[in-house]
Parts: sequence; C-alpha cells; structure tokens
Amino acid sequence: MDLKRLIDVAAGRRKADLVLQNARIVNVHTHEVSDGSLAVDQGVIAGIGAYEGRKELDLNGAYLLPGLIDSHVHIESSLVSPEQFARLVVPRGTTTVIADPHEIANVAGLEGIRYMISAAKKAPLDVYFMLPSCVPSTSFENAGAVLDAAALEELIDDDAVLGLGEVMDYPSVAAGDEGILAKIALAAKRNKPIDGHGPMLEGRGLNAYRAAGIQTDHECSTLDEMRDRLRIGMRILIREGSAARNLSTLIKGVGPHTSRYCSFCTDDKQPEQILSEGHIDHSLRLAIENGLDPLTAIQMGTLNAAEGYGLARKGALAPGFDADMIVVDNLRHFTVQQVYKRGVLVARNQEALFAVNTPDISRVSGSVKVGELSQESFRLKLRGDLVNVIHLHPGNLITEKAVRKVYIDEQGFFVHREKLDILKLAVIERHRGSGNIGLGLVEGFQLKNGALATTIAHDSHNLIIIGDNDRDMLTAARELISCGGGMCAVREGKVLDTLPLPIAGLMSNEGADQLNQRLSRINRTAYEALRVNPQVDPFMSLSFLALPVIPELKLTDMGLFDVTNFEFININAE
Repeated sequence: MDLKRLIDVAAGRRKADLVLQNARIVNVHTHEVSDGSLAVDQGVIAGIGAYEGRKELDLNGAYLLPGLIDSHVHIESSLVSPEQFARLVVPRGTTTVIADPHEIANVAGLEGIRYMISAAKKAPLDVYFMLPSCVPSTSFENAGAVLDAAALEELIDDDAVLGLGEVMDYPSVAAGDEGILAKIALAAKRNKPIDGHGPMLEGRGLNAYRAAGIQTDHECSTLDEMRDRLRIGMRILIREGSAARNLSTLIKGVGPHTSRYCSFCTDDKQPEQILSEGHIDHSLRLAIENGLDPLTAIQMGTLNAAEGYGLARKGALAPGFDADMIVVDNLRHFTVQQVYKRGVLVARNQEALFAVNTPDISRVSGSVKVGELSQESFRLKLRGDLVNVIHLHPGNLITEKAVRKVYIDEQGFFVHREKLDILKLAVIERHRGSGNIGLGLVEGFQLKNGALATTIAHDSHNLIIIGDNDRDMLTAARELISCGGGMCAVREGKVLDTLPLPIAGLMSNEGADQLNQRLSRINRTAYEALRVNPQVDPFMSLSFLALPVIPELKLTDMGLFDVTNFEFININAE
C-alpha cells in the first residue's frame, strides 16, 4: 500500500478510488449512526466526510456496517471446501472468520491444515487459523494424526495463523500435563491468543484453566457458566450453530459491563442453515429479537471479535481500517444488500459476485481405511439387561448418562425392540484399518428399520453408524468405505441415499448449492424413510456422539467414555 497516497486521499488532496455517498454509517467505537460519505483507497478506509472519488455510489440512506466476523468456526462443518464456504457466508455479510481446522487435522495432520490455508486464499474472505491443540482431542480415541508442540511449531509463524485452537483436554491442563503445556507455551511465547473449550468446568479447575493462559470459551450453555468465565477475564464466544444453539440463553448475560467481552460464533453450521437463516447476520437478528441493543449486537459481531484476536485493522469503519463493509436495509432485519471486501463489491442481494475454481483435493482424499467387517462385528454382548445408555438431548451437544433395561437373547446379545427407542451405535476406526470398533446404545434418536452412517465423527472422525439392525449397519459401513467417506442412509438392506465427501471424508468438492441439495435430500430421507426424531439433526447429532470432551457419555472406537469422570466405563450398569 502507498501510505503517502492514502494520506493524500484522507486529507482531501487526491480523489479516492471509491466513495459511498448518502450512507447511514454505523460507528462501533462510539455507538453512533451518522449520515455521510465514506472514502476508500487501495482497499483501506481513507476517511468519513465530504470526499470525491473516481467512482461514487449513492447508498440512498442504507446502513453501512463493518464486515461481520465469525470468532470461531470449523469450516469443515459446512461440508464444502474453503473456497465454496466463502460463497456461502460472504453474501450474508461475513468477511472474516477465525477457523480451527482440527477436523481435517484429525484426519490428515499438518498436510490437512496446509490444504486449508492454501485453499482459503483463493476467495474474497479473510480466513485466519488457530492451530489445533488437541489432535487427537484425547488419548481415548484413535485419530489419523498426532500433532505435538514440535509439529505445530512448523506452522505457528505462518501469516495466516493467529494462535492456538480450542484446548479441549482441560483435565490435562489442570493436571499440568507437559504435552499440552508445551503447546500453550508455543503460542504464549509469541503472544498469540489461545482458545478454550471447557463445558461445565468450574471452581479450581476453571481457575487452573485460565491461569494457563486460555482466553476464550464458546462452550457455555448456561448463564452461570458464562458469568464464571467473565469474572476471571475470559472472552465469551456466543455460539449459534446447527446442533448447538446457545444464543437465546446467553444473550441475557450481555450487559453494559460485559458486552465488550462477548462476540458471536457459529462453531459448526451446515449449508442448509446458512442458506435458510444466515450466518453471523442471523446471530445479530436473534440477539436483537431477544432484547439486545442493535449497536451493541453489531459491535459484538465486528469490533469485539477483531480486538479479541488482535486484528487491528478489522471490525470498524474508521480511517486506516480495511474496507470490509456491508450495506443493510435496517438495524433489525439486517438484510444484506451489498458486501465489499477491501473496497471491492463481492456480493449483491445475498448472491456472490465471484467464482471459484474446482479445488485440487489429491493430497486430502482416500482417507477411509477400514479392516474386514461382517454382521458379527456389530453384535453387542451384555452381561445382563441393565445397561448404560447415551441419552440424546435435541439441540444440545451435552448428552446424559442413563441406565436402562433392555432385551437380550439367550446368548446375552442385545436385541432391539422398537418400543424402547434404544438403538445400537458403532464407532469404527477408519484411518489405519486397525479393526477397532466401539459399540454402545443411544436413546432419543427414534430411527426405525435401517441405519445412518457418516465419516464425520468429532473429533477423530472415525466411521460412526447408528441403526436398529446389524445388516443395515454393515451395508452402511461398506457404502462409505467404497465411496471414500461421506454420509449414507440404509433401509432393509438397500442404500437409500449417499452423500460422498471425498475431502478427508469431511467435505465435498462440489459447489455449495449442489451440496446443499444433496444434504437436504439425505436429511429428508432420514426423517421420512427412517423416521428419525424431527427434533434431531440426523447427521450433525450423530457426528457429536463420538466427541469425548463434551459431557456426559460418548462413544469412541475404544469404547464407552464417561466424560464427567474422564474414563472408560463398561456398558453394563454395575
């Protein structure tokens, strides 16, 4: 950038590249809205006031806001490549995201992260990365890679890397484990931020977590959790995604003394919801519906996130800031009319004005490696009819440990009975063909006469299958092995639908619109043909049943895991 030229434009001695006239300009620093014009030069805001430009556009009194920022997102959860993700979110007003690529890192290690960094540079969306701190998330599962501090050091100084991603292994932090502390020190030495992930953590454990230097948490689901973290100087990333929706609860904890320490994030959000309800623009609308002042909501969705991650030139409309701007109709509905990225119009009326190339996925494909399977692989032997069951709570990632009485045959094998709504769950290691299979039971899913399977199983992304009979579970497993990963629905021995995800078994290499049509179809199949609980997102909810860092009970390829006590338990209730 030519600094002298920018100063000349700001001082009025030279025409700007672009002047947006007759705008209602939102000032997130002072909570004001002023009528006027804004000048842009070399992709940077030169000034607000009376300016002349080589190009001048009349906004006719529309509101001009800073581009929105997602403070924590896993791009992989959109099921599309980073380039296609940009085509999803930029038209909704998001111009910057803080991404944690731990999904693909759990499959493909550093090569997966490098792929994400490279791909993200090919679209008009600023994607900054937090290096995954927990690959695998715990030692109680098998992932496709292990990233220690020495491995992370290879990328920590990359320009696209802001800091250390969510530290999910909070028991190891509290215990002073050398491995996790080495990763924290790696970021701390460079004064880079460290994200947290500590659901239900409290008291001395929470104090130890904060003392280690962890600065944020997006896992709060109650106001008490939120207040506990704010009191010890943590930033709260209020999550509104597809499976976890915490905004309506947590927004009540945002007040005049706490708002500056809160921002918005989606964490995991699928394209169907982004297209139907929005991205961070949806969080703004929902916050305002729940009583938050519009200017406070905008500040949380822009400046707060930028300051929290040290992005000094993002998040505001002021001289010297990047000209990432959105034009909206009003400050209640936030219908995005135009999106500018560094002063260039990149979306209009929620349609992308940019194209992206088909991604090269050669280095992150062919990731599903499973040993021999048979129907016997899914048989669940029990000592008795009282068992520990994963109880699913719709709309919440937290599950409950429940004890239920089930049917068993003369040999002691579990027998499904429809009236009980207790289904078999299998997690199969799919990175090295080790043959590991964890078996468990789930209630609340309500699937009937078939099976669902996916290679998205947070965070190690093994092959996870839920079903009411072994034949269909086997058919589902074989289908995903043959297509290189994805999602499938099976009924009565027949594959009803398959959604291939060849990028590490996590993402499609197709366009976002085509992927969304396929996803809508397979979800519809799950609801209509397999009668899945309508309050449950079939594949998103299934994918989180393997995540052994969110209470209370989960299943990994190594067995049934009690997250509260951080130990394996027997499926037989003692």
